Amino acid sequence: MKGMQVNLGRASFASDNEVRLPRMVPVVQKFASGGLDPERIERMIGDEFAKTSIRGKIRPGMRIAVGVGSRGIENISRIVRATVMELKELGAEPFIIPAMGSHGGATAEGQARLLGGYGITEHEIGAPIRSSMDTVRLGSVLDGVEVHFDRIACEQADGIVAVARIKPHTDFKAPIESGILKMLGIGFGKHKGASYLHRFGMDRFGALLPEVGKLVMERTPFLFGVGIVEDAYHRTAHIEAVPGESLPWREEELLTEAKRLMPRFWLDDIDVLVVDEIGKNISGSGMDPNVIGRSGSSRSFGDGPAIGKIVVRGLTPETKGSAVGIGIADFTTRQVVERIDFAAMYTNVITAMDISGGKLPIIMHNDREAISAAMYMAGRREPGQARVVRIRNTLSLQDILISENMMPEAEAHPMLETNGSLLEWRFDESGNVKDGFGKDE
Repeated sequence: MKGMQVNLGRASFASDNEVRLPRMVPVVQKFASGGLDPERIERMIGDEFAKTSIRGKIRPGMRIAVGVGSRGIENISRIVRATVMELKELGAEPFIIPAMGSHGGATAEGQARLLGGYGITEHEIGAPIRSSMDTVRLGSVLDGVEVHFDRIACEQADGIVAVARIKPHTDFKAPIESGILKMLGIGFGKHKGASYLHRFGMDRFGALLPEVGKLVMERTPFLFGVGIVEDAYHRTAHIEAVPGESLPWREEELLTEAKRLMPRFWLDDIDVLVVDEIGKNISGSGMDPNVIGRSGSSRSFGDGPAIGKIVVRGLTPETKGSAVGIGIADFTTRQVVERIDFAAMYTNVITAMDISGGKLPIIMHNDREAISAAMYMAGRREPGQARVVRIRNTLSLQDILISENMMPEAEAHPMLETNGSLLEWRFDESGNVKDGFGKDE
């Protein structure tokens, strides 16, 4: 089921409630910068492998399964290639395991293709890709929760390494969220393990993931994780090889650093947020609830702002039609819905046991109508006075557009800088926003 045809009657709103869209001004948001020069990545990983706690775990001839996930991690192919190179330097024989739960359509071929899209192929990385959905049952934790793990990694590897980004999760808050331990339980668990653990609800993950990770480390040859932290500009800020004996406490510390560096809105009174694109390469939830202040199941999430209405007007090419997270929005358009791969999206939300992210918002004919309707329904102000913000996606928050009535606050804020003249919204013949962002075309 790839996409769908959408037949819309003309909404009476479009003709009876004309809303004048505000002029927008480009603004630069400033964040703490922790980005590394990409040229330093190989040297940093080399330094990590030189540590006794890491180097001492590798023996010549060891077969090492290197788990890699499906998220859009900056420099991921470079990081994985450097990890493989260091393992080879120590005499090991590494191979790559897709550790991404049910992603890639929950098929071995789909998961290998996902990695290939990130440049992680045998040719590019220097190690074979061994993709399978088969798992083994390792045991159970807490009150009988079963733990499943990739069969190839269990049966063919003498050591296991997890390459994972450590970041705030998009559905729950705890000392351990997204990172190495989550990859051990969910990513390496493949479709069977991921879907099973999600049955217990995200509200239990804070307690469940450390216990699952502990069992995995006890019953598999897990060696260490390569933890990646990114800054607000989606740049690699820190890479660290974390030995199993340092988990979970070191991951908790790295999560604290990731939260400090994450992007955010400095102006938090927003009536309408226009999001140019969502996608699985942007966030597991399509758009990051930590940024927008709402998730599929909650209108108040984390420290994000309270946003009146959200409009989604596109999908990233990398998400390949998976519109997980579209249900967080209030409005979208016909052209977005016609690009959705419903089979991929539904597989993901059903596995996650949370269908809210896969529900469809109100579908309008085009961008103009969707933005106008959102302004009309913002509620707290007259439509013409609505405070409107437009972003590319929730990973790209340095350059944003804000409505003219927000300029005085932006000019007074130490972390904001106006960066250009006022812009009118420009639409094509179909009523959709013309290409480009933050410049007059």
